[in-house]
Amino acid sequence: MGAFAGKRRFGTAPVYFTAVSTILGAILFLRFGFAVGTLGFWGTILLIVMGHAVTIPTALAISEIATNKRVEGGGEYFIISRSFGLNIGATIGIALFLSQAISVAFYIIAFTEAFEFFFNFVAQRLSVVLPRQVISMPVTLVLGVMILRKGSNAGVKALYAVVAILFLTLLLFFLGKPAAGSLAPGELPVRDIRNMSDFFLVFAICFPAFTGMTAGVGLSGDLRNPARSIPRGTILATATGLVIYTLVIYKLAISASPEEMLGNQLIMGKIAIGGALIVPVGLAASTLSSAMGSVLVAPRTLQALANDASFPSMRLNRWLAAARSNDGEPVNATLVTLVIAFIFVALGNVNSVAEIISMFFLVTYGSLCLISFLNHFGSSPSYRPSFKSRWYLSLIGFVVAVIVMFRINTLYALTASLLIVLIYSYINHYHKNRKGLESLFANTLFQISRNLQVYLQNSENRRKEKEWRPGVICISKDSFRRERAFRLLNWLSYSYGFSTYLHRIDGYYSRATSKQAAEELAKLIELYETSHNHVYVDTIISPSYTSAIVQAIQVPGISGMENNMVVFEYDKDNPENLGEIIENIRLIKAGNFDICLLASAGKEMTYSKGIHVWIDFNEPENASLLILLSFIISGHPDWKKSSIRVFSTCKPGQFEDTRRELAELMGSGRLPITEKNVEIIEVTHGSSVRSFINYRSASAALVMTGFRPEMLKHNGETTLGGYVEVGTILFVNSQYQKEIL
Repeated sequence: MGAFAGKRRFGTAPVYFTAVSTILGAILFLRFGFAVGTLGFWGTILLIVMGHAVTIPTALAISEIATNKRVEGGGEYFIISRSFGLNIGATIGIALFLSQAISVAFYIIAFTEAFEFFFNFVAQRLSVVLPRQVISMPVTLVLGVMILRKGSNAGVKALYAVVAILFLTLLLFFLGKPAAGSLAPGELPVRDIRNMSDFFLVFAICFPAFTGMTAGVGLSGDLRNPARSIPRGTILATATGLVIYTLVIYKLAISASPEEMLGNQLIMGKIAIGGALIVPVGLAASTLSSAMGSVLVAPRTLQALANDASFPSMRLNRWLAAARSNDGEPVNATLVTLVIAFIFVALGNVNSVAEIISMFFLVTYGSLCLISFLNHFGSSPSYRPSFKSRWYLSLIGFVVAVIVMFRINTLYALTASLLIVLIYSYINHYHKNRKGLESLFANTLFQISRNLQVYLQNSENRRKEKEWRPGVICISKDSFRRERAFRLLNWLSYSYGFSTYLHRIDGYYSRATSKQAAEELAKLIELYETSHNHVYVDTIISPSYTSAIVQAIQVPGISGMENNMVVFEYDKDNPENLGEIIENIRLIKAGNFDICLLASAGKEMTYSKGIHVWIDFNEPENASLLILLSFIISGHPDWKKSSIRVFSTCKPGQFEDTRRELAELMGSGRLPITEKNVEIIEVTHGSSVRSFINYRSASAALVMTGFRPEMLKHNGETTLGGYVEVGTILFVNSQYQKEIL
């Protein structure tokens, strides 16, 4: 963490001053004149509004999250990693750290612009063109030595002095008047807006002005009360920036002409009282304070990353996480930050890198807004922030952040996205066991499911004609012996329905059976965990099969719709549980459920052999359900190379009527069954449909046929027996005739 528990010493003021000193930085002094000169007053106001459409929701999101749980060291990284998981958090955290470290160089290079008079003097008097590094590199060195030796205490004390100079500079600017000979109108033109085709070009140049809003959050590990200091400091700094930006834009618009603003990047010096001196001093103060704020925050982000073992070397993690014993300063992380900053200062130009920095900041801000939105939408009981934003503000912040990324520079946005994907892939490779994203999205999915269930229930009650789709439930204690029943449920629920598979445990509910249920459920979930699994798996503890059925059929399906079909499964070659299944058929029929009896054969299914459906138009309710189920089953990827063959039996003399009914059914139902795959068989007196099935469907992967419960009642198990030549059979009984629309 940024500091040990006993070393937390800061209140709200450092958060505010760190943020506001970064907000009122180099861009304010060097680029706002260019923005007003290019876009006009109202165009620049629109720019400010768009920038704050990202920063205000982010400030509110940070404030909200900070009051829900204690924010430890690492600021924004801590929030993201504890919400999206350590791997995604580390990915964004590394990008954030690099942005913060390179920002130090960016601000120090901008600091050298305050000494333009010195470079001009040397060039004129000595005819020597000095590089900016003669100032920027020593300043980086001095700043680094001060932070390394004195720590954040010295940095915060210096921050107060720098911010005082900054506010004095702005005060003298607001009190100033247009310089003599200025072309400024002295009042704001009503329609002062122009060059809107260049809006996003100007926005890209000015966007770093909006990236300082969260700077103070990085001090979270050094705060006595982050839940109070972060919201107060961040929101107040954001509001201060918005007010000052608007006033500066207005002052520029009424004090200088567009030509003057475009021709002089330090145009504020011509307007402020004593501007020739005070504005360069203010620029130096603002850029130095921004650099100081970044050099305080970046090491704490890096230290928090190391504390979470985000890097592949544990020795490196321990070294970066090390803190000085007397004050808890992250000295090693600070040293790394300064080395990175020094490299970019030596290069002397980070303009091209600045847009990549902006991309990573936007990724961070968008992530924070998304976390807030998902927490609002998920409505987790554990999410109880004392400060509350609004879900729609967080959503706006996330959407605007994404849009702005691509409007600033599509190539850089794609580059930043690709880098983040690569970093995440690498981190995920050596931290395979670290998860975390599921918990945040699980709450969101729960709310979506909950609302959909209520909606579906209400809509079902309102609809007069219901389109049938399977809501299937199956209860079996043979889950680890045969998986055919589970596979059937998966086929039925893959595209069109909902299935619940209940593994039955014999006995009364107790601590022992509850533990057994949890263990066996975990095994089942692991066993059936595939990309094509769409079945909800659970356990049910009951002393008898009948009581288990009674419990199960009274519970609504997970889809929000009532279950309408019960599947029973037994071993076709050794039907030891078929008797108790038949005993409970009447119970199931009392609840108006369709019934499927799956007789699982020992031989493996060869899906390419297809599905054979045997229907009898004397049982129209069974015929319609058989056709529908065969179509639904064939939609699963297991059956993609198979076909459906339909066999219809009829009495002698009914061939044409049966053929016509079948043709009408296939045509009106738009079923993918060709005429060559339909066969009508006349069953003469004394012949058996069972013998035809044994002969014609011996090689089929799955045979489907209807049954009548009253035949089971009278003839028992013999009704379902005798299919010795065929493999797995699905016997189907429908409660009513289904419309094949």
